[in-house]
Amino acid sequence: MPALNLGDLDITTDEFILDEVDIHIQANLEDDLVKEALKTGVDLRQYSKQVETELQRIEQASIKDFLPLTLPVSDIKESQNIASLHNQITACDSILERMEGMLSGFQSDLSSISSEIQTLQQQSVSMNVRLKNRQAVRCHLSQLVDELVVPGAMISVILESPVTEQEFLEQLHELNNKINFAKELSFRETLACSDIQDIVDRLKIKAVSKIREFILQKIYSFRKPMTNYQIPQNTLLKYRFFYQFLLANERQVAKEVRDEYVDTMSKIYYSYFKSYSGRLLKVQYPYETLFRSQHYALLDNGCREYLFLCDFFMVAGNSALDLFNCIMGKTLSMFLKSMSTYVSDCYDSIAVFLCIHIILRFRAITAKRNIPALDKYWEAVLELLWPRFELILEMNIQSIRNTDPQKLGLLDTRPHYITRRYAEFSSAIVSINQTFPNQRTNALLGQLQAEVENFVLKMAAEFPSRKDQLIFLINNYDMMLSVLMERAADDSKEVEGFQQLLLARTQEFIEEILSSPFGGMIAFVKESEALMEKGQLDRLKNDEARITQLVRGFSSTWKQSVEALSQDVMRSFTNFKNGTGIIQGALTQLIQYYHGFHKVLSQPTFRSLAVRSELINLHHLMVEVKKHKPNF
Repeated sequence: MPALNLGDLDITTDEFILDEVDIHIQANLEDDLVKEALKTGVDLRQYSKQVETELQRIEQASIKDFLPLTLPVSDIKESQNIASLHNQITACDSILERMEGMLSGFQSDLSSISSEIQTLQQQSVSMNVRLKNRQAVRCHLSQLVDELVVPGAMISVILESPVTEQEFLEQLHELNNKINFAKELSFRETLACSDIQDIVDRLKIKAVSKIREFILQKIYSFRKPMTNYQIPQNTLLKYRFFYQFLLANERQVAKEVRDEYVDTMSKIYYSYFKSYSGRLLKVQYPYETLFRSQHYALLDNGCREYLFLCDFFMVAGNSALDLFNCIMGKTLSMFLKSMSTYVSDCYDSIAVFLCIHIILRFRAITAKRNIPALDKYWEAVLELLWPRFELILEMNIQSIRNTDPQKLGLLDTRPHYITRRYAEFSSAIVSINQTFPNQRTNALLGQLQAEVENFVLKMAAEFPSRKDQLIFLINNYDMMLSVLMERAADDSKEVEGFQQLLLARTQEFIEEILSSPFGGMIAFVKESEALMEKGQLDRLKNDEARITQLVRGFSSTWKQSVEALSQDVMRSFTNFKNGTGIIQGALTQLIQYYHGFHKVLSQPTFRSLAVRSELINLHHLMVEVKKHKPNF
């Protein structure tokens, strides 16, 4: 087995001769003093300083001993000891010098070891960096190799498995990734790319061929008679990645598939809606009913088709709208042409107005669904319908304005057929317009209402008596108000206008029917009240005969007069409820006048009149009057 070359990390070479250092350290450790110092745990530096201090002290003592010129005999005997001490001191100096040299060598050895450790640490860091770099390179190389390798399973699945299998879809995703990776490598001019380019291209061609065949078969299946094309559409949505693969790798085939789909669906929708509209027209329904059915089908199919196009063909914004118009444009043009033909000869304003509001409602639905595909079509239809509706309404207004009452035949106080038609028409338009209010429509209805009011006044003027005029006006106002309140809101402008007219004419009629049997009393009360306000009631103090006649005349005839009044009112008005209200209003007004009559006669000017005792008690009159109120 060959030797392992560690390069800079090899510490067994001659550059690191650590054996000599060990021998030198071992020799120093054999010294007796070193052994004793290490054994007792003495710090050598501290011990060296202690010895040096002791030597200096002994040296100073020795100098003091030899300073006298004459030395005693006993001191001479000590000289031998001093000489012996000097020898010991010399020996100690020699020992300390050896220890100093040994410690200096040991310190040098430690410095060398520290340097060697730092070198090893640097080499270790360098090796760690190189190891990480090699691992990173290995990771990238491993990923590159994995991307470059084309597994046998992928080849067999792409070549042999049906496109509807889940594993084919999975492998198609992997193939798409490898194609993209190969493109990226080719941009970098990587040589390894050429090793897989051929096999990847072949697999791509095979996958494109199988996907093209599958999608076209699904599109051709739409053409079969009585086919619910939504089923194969849902199938295509399950494999929407197929078209994405074609678009990314073979745009010509993707364009072929899309063009074939557009052509097929355009013909299908045109044929379907043409046949459906033809069958609807054979059914004898109002046009607005057929219109709603057609456009509801268009709304449903249009929304579904737009969502399919956005999802499968991966388009949005103007691109999605253009693709949608390519498919539905022919059908929408057919619808507009058909409507244009109908509208040009239509005078049914309610039908046209209903069609307008059907479109407004359907437009709101598509806006809520956030589908703009049909927005332009809705606008085109409204631009076709609105002018026609306004034209018909203006023609109706002009027709009523030009009507001559004298050419309408026999006069009748009952509601006129023109006002009835107006009431039904106006209530229908008002009720429809409440959903999506339109100011132009409100303005035209206001003009129509004004013309109808003028027409009613012109018709009333044909009657010779004011009473018949009021009966005609009240009957027509009441009828129009009743029809309007069935559909329109109570606070609508039309309802409020006719309520005010009806109230004013009703009050006038009550005064008219009371004036015949009770006109004298009413005139006296009004005259007296006016004089009372001015403080001039004394001007009537000489009218005792008149007052007596009024009191006795009322007492003797009021019951018969009230009965005749009630019967006359009930014969005059077609609406029993309205007639009852008028009778109640007349009786209430009669009681108020009689109460005023009592009040006038109670004034000092008439307090002495004997006829006051013949006045009917007001409470008794109210009880009797209630008996004459009709109950229905």
